[in-house]
Amino acid sequence: MSEEIDNELPEEAELYEHYRITVDKGQEPIRIDKFLMDRIANATRTKIQSAIEAEAVLVNGKATKSSYKTRPLDLITISLAQPPREDVVVPENIPLNIVYEDDELLVVNKAPGMVVHPAYQNWSGTLVNALTYHFQNLPTSRNGEGRPGLVHRIDKDTSGLLVIAKTELSMAHLAKQFFEHSIERTYQAIVWGEPEPEAGTIHVNIGRSLKDRKVMTAFPEGDFGKDAITHYKVLQSYRYVSLVECKLETGRTHQIRAHMKYIGHPLFNDTTYGGDKILKGTTFSKYKQFVDNCFKMLPRQALHAKSLGFIHPITKKKLHFDSELPDDMKNLLEKWDHYVKYN
Repeated sequence: MSEEIDNELPEEAELYEHYRITVDKGQEPIRIDKFLMDRIANATRTKIQSAIEAEAVLVNGKATKSSYKTRPLDLITISLAQPPREDVVVPENIPLNIVYEDDELLVVNKAPGMVVHPAYQNWSGTLVNALTYHFQNLPTSRNGEGRPGLVHRIDKDTSGLLVIAKTELSMAHLAKQFFEHSIERTYQAIVWGEPEPEAGTIHVNIGRSLKDRKVMTAFPEGDFGKDAITHYKVLQSYRYVSLVECKLETGRTHQIRAHMKYIGHPLFNDTTYGGDKILKGTTFSKYKQFVDNCFKMLPRQALHAKSLGFIHPITKKKLHFDSELPDDMKNLLEKWDHYVKYN
């Protein structure tokens, strides 16, 4: 604890819950910094106070002050930027949709709504929990941060293909391919409007918004962010929305979502990037009701990691995998197709 708590959390930190303490029913009121000193081994008062100032310590889900006096049944949590040293991932018997598997790797088709790896507020039900149940001794990445087999990831509400390494050699080989951008990845997205031109390349830096660190934004001047390249092509237009294919040349966080917003065509029902509002069409109540029904049909951003291609770490052969659009996206397109034909 004394080494784990720094003076402040990095702005881009992903938070990992280290401690969860419920105050006893009979506990007398006591300053929270002193209470935690008594509860956590090797914790210094200075470190605890620094963590409180950095809002790493929450009481009943809210930030607090060192002078706060604990009350019976208070729930105190401490979340830090780095994962717990023990980093125990609980195996869970969650079915996996395995597209391909051999001794070195497997390819899974992740369902929408599944978090890829455990993190703050999502400690169970993740892909990693499932992997640790179904496979033994998977290699870990990023200095053993408890992400067995993972060399890349996709957002919770994005569906599609992921490759998982089963050996240290495969982990290193696949990670190198991602680093060199030689992995072939194709996504399909439903976006608002009809992009013009119908095919093009978006080459604009992406970085964390200067106003909201949880959101990625485009920096066309190149003064912030990292180099990001997305090639897109309209596959089908439905007047108000379009089915678009996106090929990634780089792999920045939320790259497709931020790039499509930048060119004025956010992903359908993408709450983070403004796609959960009517951005194309009329103001008639009938149309508004139709779109609301569409949002309910697909309560997530309309994005699917459709294909994945890479060199096998051992055989050196090129492997390529493709997947169908999930039912929620297919059903949504059918609904839009019917609407534009008869309205």
